[in-house]
Amino acid sequence: MGIFLTGASPYGCLDMSGNVWEWCEDWFDEHCYQYQQGPERNLRGPESGEYRVVRGGSWANEARNVRVANRNRNEPGNRNDNIGFRCAQ
Repeated sequence: MGIFLTGASPYGCLDMSGNVWEWCEDWFDEHCYQYQQGPERNLRGPESGEYRVVRGGSWANEARNVRVANRNRNEPGNRNDNIGFRCAQ
């Protein structure tokens, strides 16, 4: 059974954890963070690749795996009801 966590953040965002995996623009490299050379906060992955990064976890995951730092990969053409994206202004 999955989990869906509700609640507000100090930024007014609601229901962000446990909804869907979030598609990211970055290409996936499992060793990406090992190459980091300093305090860069928006570390970019490789220029190209086979998989894109997805983050967060979804309603289909166990509660321990639903967290912002959770990072995984997925084929760019994959469509599923537990993968989505966020619109930001």
